[in-house]
Amino acid sequence: MFFDFFKKNKKTSAEQAKERLRIILAHERAENKAPFLDDLRKDIIEVIAKYIDIDPKSININLQKDQSIEVLEINIPIK
Repeated sequence: MFFDFFKKNKKTSAEQAKERLRIILAHERAENKAPFLDDLRKDIIEVIAKYIDIDPKSININLQKDQSIEVLEINIPIK
């Protein structure tokens, strides 16, 4: 009876792995958002809009990190 208490509160290895994966994914998502990305987006929209007719809401900017490489991807649909 005394040991039943500990068995009920113990997580299975699958539950522990799932919880760890959630923590890792949340951490990766937080790191992926560079603080300058919003300002960069505004500046890019402002400059490109001077020369080309674009829809500012459709511009997609992503910063991806893979080991030692960072990739800035910008998709700008032109009207």
